[in-house]
Amino acid sequence: MARTDGGPQWVEAVATPSGTEAWWDEPRPHEGGRRCVVRRLPDGSRVDVLPPGWNARNRVVEYGGRSWRPLPGGGLVFTNWADQRLYRLDAGGDPMAITPVGTYRYADLYLPPGREEVWAVRETENARDLVAVPLDGGRTRVIVKAHHFLMNPRISPNGRHVAWIGWDHPNMPWDGTELCVAELRADGTAGPHRVVAGGPAESVAQAEWRDDTTLYAVTDPTGWWNVHLVPADGGPSRNLTPMELEFGGAAWKPGMTYLALADDGDLVVVYGTADRRRLGVLDPETGDLREIGGAATHWSSTVSVAGGKAAAVRATPYTPLEVALVDLDGAYEIVSAPKPLPHGDLLPTPEAMTIEGVHAHLYPPSGATGPGPYVIFVHGGPTGHLPIVLDLEIAYFTSRGIGVAVVNYGGSTGYGRAYRERLRHQWGVVDVQDCAKVARGLVELGRADASRIAVRGGSAGGWTTVAALVHSDVFAGGVAHYAITDPESWAAETHDFESRYLDGLVGPLPETRQRYTERSPLLNAARASGPCLMLHGLEDAIVDVGQAERFAAELDRHGKAWALLTFPGEQHGWRREETIVAVLEAELAFYGLIFDLETPEVPPLTLKGRA
Repeated sequence: MARTDGGPQWVEAVATPSGTEAWWDEPRPHEGGRRCVVRRLPDGSRVDVLPPGWNARNRVVEYGGRSWRPLPGGGLVFTNWADQRLYRLDAGGDPMAITPVGTYRYADLYLPPGREEVWAVRETENARDLVAVPLDGGRTRVIVKAHHFLMNPRISPNGRHVAWIGWDHPNMPWDGTELCVAELRADGTAGPHRVVAGGPAESVAQAEWRDDTTLYAVTDPTGWWNVHLVPADGGPSRNLTPMELEFGGAAWKPGMTYLALADDGDLVVVYGTADRRRLGVLDPETGDLREIGGAATHWSSTVSVAGGKAAAVRATPYTPLEVALVDLDGAYEIVSAPKPLPHGDLLPTPEAMTIEGVHAHLYPPSGATGPGPYVIFVHGGPTGHLPIVLDLEIAYFTSRGIGVAVVNYGGSTGYGRAYRERLRHQWGVVDVQDCAKVARGLVELGRADASRIAVRGGSAGGWTTVAALVHSDVFAGGVAHYAITDPESWAAETHDFESRYLDGLVGPLPETRQRYTERSPLLNAARASGPCLMLHGLEDAIVDVGQAERFAAELDRHGKAWALLTFPGEQHGWRREETIVAVLEAELAFYGLIFDLETPEVPPLTLKGRA
């Protein structure tokens, strides 16, 4: 499982005389967690473009962004994790650095047509700009200095204008962003810009030039991310998809794409809800929208079109995230390498349900005949969601008799702005209440044993886990992966991208400090309803390991049961094969303890402070 879970991230379709190629990057847990760029040739063969030892990742906004682009002739331009520099790799050659050693990071790579340079978001610790880097390693040129955060650099077809998306603190990109257009001057820098879409309460998630005077923009003035036609002179825009479906999402990583332009003028779009995301073809003239790509329940936020085919990433409840090449008439083929999977009898059949207005996906345990143990899975973000896909983490537990309920609590994306803004100033309240509602609902439905329900999550989901332990009496225990445990100290110590996130989630400081005190799991550890297992990477720059250490100390001080496992070389999330194995085994052992289950297949876990 440690080698199978996870999936492709960025994709690119490339038209060649012999057919359409698909490019993507994929995780390699067995190679130290690096991300390798892979190329699938028209003859069906696959080759690793990135040599061993190179890792196409970056740390822009700490979550990373689009990290590579294919060059003509089979080459590649990419960011390398070890030093965060940009490199050029020509077919048959070795990677060559094209940016100097320094403190810069690069992401959201874009190759403007007809220019021998790559455009990118360049980041220092607390500032970003859009730059052009010559592919031969010449001097970097700053194109745009405008907002505190920028993404989506795009040049107009005639080369005279540049468009980008920007925003400033305290907004996050799903709160409010601005789509900007400026003249590109003779020296390659942008002149004064005008805002043509977006604003403080409108989120533009992606924009592409349609022609020299208009752009397609994924934005949400109606409360749903729809596709709009936006004049570059700032005139009135037109909604091409006026429906309560999401054609965009939260820009956690600069470079996500939800639409791509086909040669015939149609748009290939990713759309739907968190319960099902589709791939479709949109005729922008008529508004006709037709689904393509088969019966997948999820398409990721990355799509590219070339040679009459779309490259995208799909999944179903029984197949993992895979790269597909999709004909625009609907036929498709899977082009990424097949992954070893458990026998189908070991995979759960998910059920989408709504309990007291809360969206959830239920994964019943194998062999269930009555109320049994359940774990509430809480996604991170908190502005995110968990889709209905094959998740081998979930199958690991359901195949051992432990049911899983994924809760897309208020604040989740995929159900419109009104649903995600249920969490505004209510983080630690609405998310906890929604998880408790689903847990109690499962008991009332006869699915779950009220005495054997746990909660688990990572990052913001880890926050909800520990908050649910101290602010409700529903859960017998919790597993917190790289969790925030005290919001005020986290806001002071975290990275720039999220340093003002809590203004909207809890409230601005110092005016609302009382909320921070009342909701803090750290300051309320004495009220924990059950034991807590904490898991944390020692190189985490988003949530410092001190958050877990201080919470463990408070649990210990109040005589509560706990365990803390830390992992050298891991950042915010698990990427190494050995870590993934250790984390899952520890989590299963923990459920064995609190649910009174036999778990002989994993090493025992000792809880401190347990009588």
